[in-house]
Amino acid sequence: MSSFPEALTDRYRRFKHRHFVPNADHYEELATYGQSPDTMVISCSDSRVDPETIFSAMPGELFILRNIANLVPPFETGGNYHGVSAAIEFGVLNLRVKHLIVLGHSGCGGVKASLDQSAAIQTEAQFISRWMSLLDEARLAVLAEHKGESSAAQHTALEMECVKTSIKNLRTFPFVKNDEDRGHLALHGAHFNIKTGTLSVYNAARGAFLPL
Repeated sequence: MSSFPEALTDRYRRFKHRHFVPNADHYEELATYGQSPDTMVISCSDSRVDPETIFSAMPGELFILRNIANLVPPFETGGNYHGVSAAIEFGVLNLRVKHLIVLGHSGCGGVKASLDQSAAIQTEAQFISRWMSLLDEARLAVLAEHKGESSAAQHTALEMECVKTSIKNLRTFPFVKNDEDRGHLALHGAHFNIKTGTLSVYNAARGAFLPL
């Protein structure tokens, strides 16, 4: 078996000395009493987009689900494994989070694979293209609405629609819809621009993402 990455070993030691030790009481409290975050974030697996960094969060403050393109599938109970649905169920029904944020980002590779389906095919994988088929309806709408525009503009538009698609699919989960209707849960959409550091939040009333 190969050795553990030396760079990560060094980084862990730095974390233990600089972060864990000064906050040992906080970690002991988390270990003793468990987690009780108010917010759940559904984010992309992209290494450049870390919700805890973006929101300056301490351990225990955010319940985070990361996957390709921050997508949420519609509610269904067939099939075999439902990792995304299980995390949503746990966050809403067990942790009782008050806010659920879908966080998209610029330069999303999953969205690129949706727009340029050959990009997914080139990986010789069966999973990416099927997962990104969740975005087929939004992709067709974006291509029709932004016909003739640059690929970059279409890409950005689909990133925004991806966030909205996930929010729409979240509302197909009965327990999510029930908590939202009762005012116990708020759904939010956001988009992070990696180059500029700008966070734009979806305003449903205006139908647009507005920078904070």
